[in-house]
Amino acid sequence: MVNSILAYFEKQAFGVCDYLGKKLGMKSSRIRLSFIYLSFITFGSPILVYLIMAFLLEHKDMIKGTKKHTIWDF
Repeated sequence: MVNSILAYFEKQAFGVCDYLGKKLGMKSSRIRLSFIYLSFITFGSPILVYLIMAFLLEHKDMIKGTKKHTIWDF
C-alpha cells in the first residue's frame, strides 16, 4: 500500500529528483530529503529552484535543439 502511494507520487512529480539522482549517481530519495530540509532552512527557496529545474527538464528538447526541424513541423 505504501509502496503504491510512493510510486504514484514519484510518477506524478516532475522527475527532477530522479533525473538528478541518475546524473549524480545518488538515490533520488536522498535528493528529495535534501530539497525538503533546505526548504525548511531557507524558507522555501529550493522549491523555486525545483520548479525551474522541472520546467527546464520538461522543455530540454527545445532548449538543446536536438530535434531537427523540417518545413512540415512549423
